[in-house]
Amino acid sequence: MEVTGIISGLIIGIVIGALGRLVVPGRQRIPIWLTIVIGVVAALVGTALAAALGVADTRGIDWIELGIQVALAALGVSLTVGMYGRRGR
Repeated sequence: MEVTGIISGLIIGIVIGALGRLVVPGRQRIPIWLTIVIGVVAALVGTALAAALGVADTRGIDWIELGIQVALAALGVSLTVGMYGRRGR
C-alpha cells in the first residue's frame, strides 16, 4: 500500500465516521478521534464486505459500498456510545 492510499483511506474514514455519527439520532458523547477510528474501520470493513457481495466495483460512484460503510459506521458509533456511556457510571 502506498502513502497516498493510506492518506485517502484516512480521509474517507473521517468522512464515513462523520456520516455515521450524523445518522445516529441524539447526542453522542464520544471523542472525535474515536469517531474517526470507527469511520476508518467501517470504511475498511465495508469495502471488504462490498467486495464479498460483488458490489465493490460499479460504474460511477459506488453507492452500495458507501451505504454499507455508512451503515457500519452508524452501528459502530451506536455501540460505542452505549459502551462509552456505561464506562463513566
